[in-house]
Amino acid sequence: MTSTTSRNAPVAAASGTRPARAGQSRRTRHRGRALGTALLFLTPLLLIYAVYYLYAFGFLAATSTTRTTLSFSEATDVGWENFHLVLTDAVFIRSVANNLLFAAVSIAVALTLGFFLAVVLASGVRLRRFFYAVFLLPSLIPLSLFATVFGRMLETRDGAVNATLRTVGLGALSQDWLGESGPAYAALFVLLVYLVGLPIMYYTSDLSTANTAVLESALLDGANTGQMYRLILFPLLRNTHKTVILSVLLGSFRAFDMVFFSTKGDPGGRTGITGTYVYNAMLGEGRVGYASAAAVVVLVIALAVSAIHLVIQRKGQ
Repeated sequence: MTSTTSRNAPVAAASGTRPARAGQSRRTRHRGRALGTALLFLTPLLLIYAVYYLYAFGFLAATSTTRTTLSFSEATDVGWENFHLVLTDAVFIRSVANNLLFAAVSIAVALTLGFFLAVVLASGVRLRRFFYAVFLLPSLIPLSLFATVFGRMLETRDGAVNATLRTVGLGALSQDWLGESGPAYAALFVLLVYLVGLPIMYYTSDLSTANTAVLESALLDGANTGQMYRLILFPLLRNTHKTVILSVLLGSFRAFDMVFFSTKGDPGGRTGITGTYVYNAMLGEGRVGYASAAAVVVLVIALAVSAIHLVIQRKGQ
């Protein structure tokens, strides 16, 4: 009896493995079909990406080592000269510094004002939907339109800001907002504050999934409002902080509309960023090769920022 059982054991084990192998084979085929379907839908998008992005990157890389104009006639190979000129240009260095300055201001506003407003709105205040619309509206309106209107408001003679100051008897405070460095920087900072809607949206979406048991325990332990904000909610949303920081930091390199249509980089290019620098070199001066080299440098800086963020995030995990 024992010998019969021992002879049947391998047979039973083999028969038990067959359904498992068959199930694994079916799952593999299913994944293959799903992958094929996904590639079928992604192919048009990948083709568009290849044409409009990869070709553009290749064009910039090829043009950045030449001296040419918008006509692209009589292009001369100059090697790395354009990159040397870009990296030693004080105006370009200041443009990169302005990018980082505006990013720092945006990050500070997002992590303080944006976080506070998101928590307040998520707590169920009255007219919550109305306030959501008010804060998100500047982020939904085309930035070029918003910056243009804001720039017109700050005009010296006919601007709404100076006109209002004169009307209420504070004409002594009216000034050339866009003609001096300090007021021009302040005007751009105000624009950055108006764009706090997207960080509020990020925080609101994560607050809806936050563990409320932690907050209830803190209340039972006697935590006040300030401690709830500083010691519980803020650390609880640390992953959202990382998302907000990266999106705002990379967004500062795409803030061309905000600067060009509000201050135009004035006075004297002091408020210009890398976007306006490349634009002026390309269309204002016709230095296509030089502008392409500047664009490549900006692209490398943006990729380096993304890589550093990914490394820090992996170490944190």
